[in-house]
Amino acid sequence: MSSAPPMAEVEVLVESKDWASCLADVSGLAARAAEAALSAADARGGLAVLLADDDRLAGLNAAFRGRSGPTNVLSFPAPANPEGWLGDVALAFGTCLREAEAQDKRLEHHLQHLVAHGVLHLVGYDHETESEASAMEGLEVMILAGLGAPDPYAAERGDDGQS
Repeated sequence: MSSAPPMAEVEVLVESKDWASCLADVSGLAARAAEAALSAADARGGLAVLLADDDRLAGLNAAFRGRSGPTNVLSFPAPANPEGWLGDVALAFGTCLREAEAQDKRLEHHLQHLVAHGVLHLVGYDHETESEASAMEGLEVMILAGLGAPDPYAAERGDDGQS
């Protein structure tokens, strides 16, 4: 008798203390966003979310993507494995904070969006084409609404995101 991997096993590693100093229960926020993304995508498995600083993400960005500087979120899908491990998602505190401020978003909502975005990448979603982007963004909006967060794309469309 084989057993399916659990619906969601999410491990959150807070490497940069800045995350916890700015957001109460940052681990819970990240875990709930990851679990919501897995549920919305009807995916099972485990993953890790690394909440790091810009230097750490800059190093990962250079090592794995050949790009200099930090980025807001990186996803590292795992190869197929019997444990059902999906991969890892990493976020950069400084970059995420600057983006949230520039976009007039609450940091916790931006964190939830980027975690959900990263998890969707782990389970096969992408945004290389307009069709892919539309599907992925629609799912992100639904996930965030379920978490009580506004539509992260509302400003791009020129609406208030509350419809």
